[in-house]
This record gives sequence, structure tokens and C-alpha cells, in this order.
Amino acid sequence: MDFQKKNYQLIQNSIEYMIQNYESQPSLDVLAGLVGLSPSHFQKMFLTFVGVSPKQFLSSITVTHAKRLIKNSSLLDVTYQVGLSGSGRLHDLFIKMEGMTPGIFKSAGVGLKLYYEFFPTILGDMIVVSSDIGIQNLQFLEGDGSQNQNEILKQIQSNFPNAIWKEENRNLHTPVKHFLQTLTFPKDPIHLSVLGTPFQLKVWQSLLSIPSGGVSTYGAIAESIGQTNAQRAVGTAIGKNPIAVLIPCHRVIQSSGLFGGYRWNPKRKQTLIAWENAIHSPKDLNQS
Repeated sequence: MDFQKKNYQLIQNSIEYMIQNYESQPSLDVLAGLVGLSPSHFQKMFLTFVGVSPKQFLSSITVTHAKRLIKNSSLLDVTYQVGLSGSGRLHDLFIKMEGMTPGIFKSAGVGLKLYYEFFPTILGDMIVVSSDIGIQNLQFLEGDGSQNQNEILKQIQSNFPNAIWKEENRNLHTPVKHFLQTLTFPKDPIHLSVLGTPFQLKVWQSLLSIPSGGVSTYGAIAESIGQTNAQRAVGTAIGKNPIAVLIPCHRVIQSSGLFGGYRWNPKRKQTLIAWENAIHSPKDLNQS
């Protein structure tokens, strides 16, 4: 795993470099040299971990492109219709979300068993928490991943201090880890069991309807849930999303095309948007 984590870090460093220097369009040779690999080795490793070539990834990292995404996205499409689902919806259709009962919240988790596990991804170290029903929490170790594991665990546990907590590698975690470690869409359904107000659950459910490779805006999300004048409240609900990546709050950007902030580091948000768009771009761009 140490070797795997080292490879994750190499790819993460490359992605961060591309985000910071996309205007100069660094070549494959430059990118490979920065991490001490041959161009062919770097190209192969990047394709393995990210699923697209460095060139295709670079083509997705611009504010201009984000504006084009807004213009071309169907922002008000908030219904699931399996017959109409294309590859861009494949991931989202595997996400099944339901709210925890108010009684669990009121009792601070009495009788609830929660299982947690830390694991590495190319986007940073993460923690996943699950109940017997589904994934309850999924977060990056904050910012650059340097947050202490004990700190984030205590932060999450504070919501359910009366629950029984156990560190355990569970089957429920497997499709989550596989997706985030390989960036390949899950083959098994991922069930979420999250705690939120009725308003928050409506917002998070709306986020699930934004297709992979697309983006939406705060105003469009507010309109989609019938709360046109509640953009500020929508932004607050998005900021409290407990499930990183799987509930795709990273797909919400400003109406100007600027990416805006992100609870788990704005650079990571830009990386996720770029990767998802690159995955769904024409395959002839998938060359070095």
C-alpha cells in the first residue's frame, strides 16, 4: 500500500501542477520530468489512475470551458429516467440515498452502530463511515489532507456521541474505495444513509441529478427544488453535504463560470470537474 500511496501522490502532484499551470499547456515531457518518470511511463500511470490522458485532462481545466458547460448543461433536469440515462448518468444511478430517522438524531445515535475506515485516494486521504443501512459520511482529510485522523473522527463522532463506533473494513465500503482509488464507475450499488433536514435532503437529492461531466449553479439548484429565492440557503446546505464526491456538490459553480469554493479544497473541486468532463469528452482527445 505504501507503493500505491506513493503513486497516488505522484499523480496528485501532477494534477495540482496542471491546475496551476494550465495556461502554458505543459507538455507530456515536462509533466513526466517533474515526477521523475519517462513520458511513456507517466502517460501509462496517469491513464491507469485517472482514466484519461494528461492532454485530455488539461483540455478540461479552464474557466472558459466551465462557462461552456453551464451553457450546454440541462440545469433543470432533476428526474431520474433510466431509459434516458447515458454514460454521464451511469455513476449517479448507482447512488441510492435516504435520510436517517429523526429519532436517531434526537437520541444522538443511541443503539446505532457506526463503522469507519481511513483509506488513500489519488485525490487525498479519506474517511468513510457507514451504518448497517449505508454510507453515513465520506470526507477528505481537510484541505491538503494533513488533518489529523483523530481530529476528523472526533468531529464526525460529535454528531452521534451515543453511537457505538468501530474501525472496520466493511463490504459496504468496498465500492466506495474502489471508485475513489481507481476513478472507475462502481459496479455495485452504493447506498447512502445521511442525516439532514428535509430542505437539506432535497438539495442533496437535486445534486445527484447533475450528470457526471456537467455542472449546475446555485440558482438552478434553488429553482429545481421550487425555492427560487433560496440561493443562500441552498449554498449553506451544499456546504454541509456529508458525502464528498458521491453527492456531487463539486458540480455546483458560480453562474459566472468561476468554480468558487469547496469544503474540501477548491483545487480538488477543479480536479473533479476536469476529470469528469474529460471522461465524457470525445475519445480522439484521449491521446498524448
